[in-house]
Amino acid sequence: MDSFSFCIIIMILLLSFHQSKSQLIQSTHLLDLMIRDYTIRNFKLNFNTGVTQKIYLPSNFSGIDIDTVKLRCGSLRRYGAKIGEFHIGSGLTVEPCPERVMLIRQNFGSNWSSIYSTGYNLSGYNYKLVSPVLGLLAYNANPDGVARNPYEVNVVGTDQNPILIDFLINKATNNTSPNPTKKNSSVLCACFTSNSNTTFSEQVSPYVCKGTRQGHYALVMKTEAQKDDHEGGGSSGGVVASSTEVNGGNGGGKLSRWKVAVGSVIGSGIGAILLGMLVVAMLVKGKKKAMREEMERRAYEEEALQVSMVGHVRAPTAPGTRTLPRISDDRYNKNTHLNSNYP
Repeated sequence: MDSFSFCIIIMILLLSFHQSKSQLIQSTHLLDLMIRDYTIRNFKLNFNTGVTQKIYLPSNFSGIDIDTVKLRCGSLRRYGAKIGEFHIGSGLTVEPCPERVMLIRQNFGSNWSSIYSTGYNLSGYNYKLVSPVLGLLAYNANPDGVARNPYEVNVVGTDQNPILIDFLINKATNNTSPNPTKKNSSVLCACFTSNSNTTFSEQVSPYVCKGTRQGHYALVMKTEAQKDDHEGGGSSGGVVASSTEVNGGNGGGKLSRWKVAVGSVIGSGIGAILLGMLVVAMLVKGKKKAMREEMERRAYEEEALQVSMVGHVRAPTAPGTRTLPRISDDRYNKNTHLNSNYP
């Protein structure tokens, strides 16, 4: 095993040691798929249709709150549904419409919401999250259980019959805003679409957003507006206090940013170390190759035999020191002997 292969093995071991399964998740879509698969595996079949059940994720997904419910597709279209913070109005469209539909409600909390803030580049829009990211996804299901080959179902509403997201109801923390009747104009609703775009809209009521399809939603505000509120001492309605309450903790957003900063520093350090090891391995391999070529060159130059080119190949040849052979002709010798007998 050469040094380059050994370096690759060391890199893999370091990555597996320093990064947990949750840290390897970089795609929000991949996170949704993992939550879907875990929900299907842990879905309790003894629950009746229309009864919400909680799904407990592994410890490496701590901070994510999951609820699920199985509904008849026809009932969902006619009467709508309510699961967690999501109020689905009646008269919506379900495409395709299987016999049963499984709704999965997600609350990513303060720890995992930063994935959306980073992945959708909210800082590029000068916006910042002031609430957890809430998600609503729909999949097909069977009457007697869950689907073995699940696929996503499109739940589409209209402006008259939308999907309402009430951020004042936080099942993970049971906290509400201190001023539920006061609407803050600097807070907007953000919808994270599946094509990596972000759309912003006004609140329909204090801390209540409106959507027209399943997806992920959050409350955001301009970073300049939050800075002005800090300088003004909170006289504009307490945006910072409200965002802390909606986040469900004291300083949850700051703690999340601190974790992201520390994780970035650690990841950068590990990356620099691995890159240095890779460069050293490449230099060692190149040096060994140069030494081998030098030894071969010296072996050719110090060879005792004469080296000549035979086509495109160098081959040793012996010098021409042998005596050239003389070919004797018996007929010539015989004729000479006969001629000598004549007078």
